[in-house]
Amino acid sequence: MHAATHLKALLKQPGIIQVAGAYDALSAKLAQEAGFDGVWAGGFSISASLKCIPDASFVTLTEQIAVERNMAEAISIPIIADCDTGYGNALNVMRTVNDHERAGIAAICIEDNVFPKRCSFYAGVRRELVSIEEHCGKIQAAKSAQMVPDFMVIARTEALIAGWGKDEALSRIQAYADAGADAILIHSKEKTFDELRDVAQACSKKIPLVAVPTTYASVSLEELEAAGFKMVIYANQSIRAAIWAMREALEKLKQYGKADTVDQQIVPLQEVYDLVGVTKMKEDEQRFLPPGGEPITAIIAAAGFEKHLLPLTQKRPKCLLDIKGKTILERQIAALNECGIKDISLIRGYQKTAIDMPHIRFYDNDQFEKTGDLFSFFCAEQEMKGRSLFLYGDIIFDTTVLQKLLKSPADVAIIVDLAWLDRPLGEFPNAKVRSDLVLLESPPGKSYRYVTPEEATRVVRIGRDLPHDQAHGEFIGLMMASSQGVKALKHVYHELQKRGPHQGVHESPSLEQASLTDMLQELIEAGQEVQAICTYKGWMDVDSFEDYQKAWAEIS
Repeated sequence: MHAATHLKALLKQPGIIQVAGAYDALSAKLAQEAGFDGVWAGGFSISASLKCIPDASFVTLTEQIAVERNMAEAISIPIIADCDTGYGNALNVMRTVNDHERAGIAAICIEDNVFPKRCSFYAGVRRELVSIEEHCGKIQAAKSAQMVPDFMVIARTEALIAGWGKDEALSRIQAYADAGADAILIHSKEKTFDELRDVAQACSKKIPLVAVPTTYASVSLEELEAAGFKMVIYANQSIRAAIWAMREALEKLKQYGKADTVDQQIVPLQEVYDLVGVTKMKEDEQRFLPPGGEPITAIIAAAGFEKHLLPLTQKRPKCLLDIKGKTILERQIAALNECGIKDISLIRGYQKTAIDMPHIRFYDNDQFEKTGDLFSFFCAEQEMKGRSLFLYGDIIFDTTVLQKLLKSPADVAIIVDLAWLDRPLGEFPNAKVRSDLVLLESPPGKSYRYVTPEEATRVVRIGRDLPHDQAHGEFIGLMMASSQGVKALKHVYHELQKRGPHQGVHESPSLEQASLTDMLQELIEAGQEVQAICTYKGWMDVDSFEDYQKAWAEIS
């Protein structure tokens, strides 16, 4: 349905139509979001925002219609284009109509000012109007040119603005209606509604009347409708509001020199993302791009504190431990970036102020001393919207390991190290840190050291209490979830929340203390398939002082 048909249907409905002025696609989207019936693409606001110049016929038809086309692509409510004097004579008006029809505009408004026009409210500017006959010719040309049956031509008279009086205004209204105009905009710069009310009530022609209450701003919808107006246009309030808000914010930024001084008067970035359709873009990417083609968000849990790493972690969290000139976190970010992952969020906790890196979004788990890594991950739940990579903040890994995981089409996949099978069984009872063990549906063959299984296999069980002689490998702390996998993860988590914070979750006494492996086992028991992507070495974690010494010895 063309936007013109939409506007014509609105005019047939009872009540007055409210139209908001806009100057670009974003302001038009905000007008639609606010519930307005339509948008006014005003020359005053577009001249100001597009080129910061007066509203005096300086913006061309091509420039103006480019803005209007952007609006039409961004919104579903009809747009009325302010076309000044029609960009020329009657023949120019014919092209103006066709160009606007093709751009998806519902109506144009042409005024009876002489060219070049001047804004109706510019003080001290000489005001001249074209003859009634000339403007009627433009209206007739416009109506004869239209290809869309419901396309509307609104004729605007400046008789009251020019000071030519009520009788002249009524004569022009009558003539423009007879010439075929679909509606009449009567402009006034009086501070009260009295003059305009008199004209409207004296008008005998049955045609929709349009008001623009810029100077007589206190008039109500009820008063306008009672006087016979069918449409009200709030033409320039949006750009005036934007100028006020931007000036306030910019002056404060300049004065204090800190971005957070304006936090209370600006919207969160997420609101901008939602407004411009980032969420929809991500959904489309997940639907139509092949696995690995859509952007990935990496979420790093680095909130915890391990006493056995003191004094190394006296003044810094574990992820900032230096290993041959680079911290663990720097090595992780380098590996992620090498694999094309730039969207990174990190959950901080212990010594959180020490972590301050550009291009990373931070979330804080201030309850890190009594909560598990699952709780930390869900501190960044708002990041879990599409394909997501979950990783522990104390692991160092080769990019080849990550690349294997990124190629997986599974909804939930984890990296499992088969080198676990090489460890002497007697080593485990004395281990300071318990490993996350994995039982696989298809155990690895005897050649696992030399030929890592290419095909993924299903995880049957995962956890730290798994008997060592049953385990086939170790979960290294890298997990990938598709958008569907993320939904399953969040669903199970919120179902566990309903059971209460003190209810046990797999191997943990409560949800707050649960680990990611507890959640993986809950997913498995809920029917969600978890795939194991097998590797042989290619990673290490830093859980103890011995691990730290080993990292210094082995990492080049």
